[in-house]
Amino acid sequence: MTSYIELLGLFVLLMLPFLYETNHIFRYYFKFLIYYGVVSFNSIVLIPAFLTRPCDVRNLLWASSFCHRISTLIGLRWELRGKEHLEKDQACIIVANHQSSLDVLGMFDIWPVMNKCTVVAKRELFYAWPFGLAAWLAGLIFIDRVRGEKARDTLNAVNRRIKQKRIKLWVFPEGTRRNTGELHPFKKGAFHMAIDEQIPILPVVFSSYCTFLNDKKKILNAGHIVITTLPPVSTKGLTKDDIDTLMEHVRGQMLETFKQSSAETLQRYKPHKTTPPTTVNGAEAMVAAASASGYAPLHVSASYETYKATATKATMQSLKTL
Repeated sequence: MTSYIELLGLFVLLMLPFLYETNHIFRYYFKFLIYYGVVSFNSIVLIPAFLTRPCDVRNLLWASSFCHRISTLIGLRWELRGKEHLEKDQACIIVANHQSSLDVLGMFDIWPVMNKCTVVAKRELFYAWPFGLAAWLAGLIFIDRVRGEKARDTLNAVNRRIKQKRIKLWVFPEGTRRNTGELHPFKKGAFHMAIDEQIPILPVVFSSYCTFLNDKKKILNAGHIVITTLPPVSTKGLTKDDIDTLMEHVRGQMLETFKQSSAETLQRYKPHKTTPPTTVNGAEAMVAAASASGYAPLHVSASYETYKATATKATMQSLKTL
């Protein structure tokens, strides 16, 4: 019996490289298994260390040092721009777009730059042990999105503390992660918090994942992601009446940056024959990048939908990449 089990184990080991190279669905689940498995293992290892200073946001630097290599294992590379804005020792509300749980790997990669930073997360994540327990001990803020009043009370208490201790608070204002190649409407919570304590908003933009990740088709290939930190937006002198204007201003800046950085990453998937104009912005830049990369013809009337279509095509054409 033992020999049959050993033979079966050997067969499985021999099949793994073949399946990884030839089956994109297997590769998708295998990479996420590595991601979640390593994070869970590191959580168990780090919990005793976190207990020496429970709920201290500096514990997240330890987590980053243990977990940031996961990106290399699954073929992701993060490029940080605007580092000078992120490394300032100041209290601020970081607002970032939210596309996938892979965002956390990007955060691990830049945590040493942010230094004192914590994150607002949904309460359900706390019950995903061992990660949830480790995250709580590392100072993450869990809120109950169903019970709005309790969530506001929690955030108000946190808001005062981050200003006093000059902590950065990372918020995903879209609420739910969606890898659709666009920025979705923002919720107002982060902007309420910034105005309440008169601390700046710091926009952080992850370029689109559409060229290497497709959850519906179970595709996760190698990817290069640009993380852009924009200059802080002051809230001094603003009141509740200014929230809508502030939110639209920040979202507009982030959307423009998202389009530009996403168009740039799209170019990496195929050598371009001509260099697109560097002065165009937004949809024009993405269409130019797609055209230069050979994915789509350049049309004057093309819009952001062109980028999403070409990005999807790029993903499908790169199924055999790692």
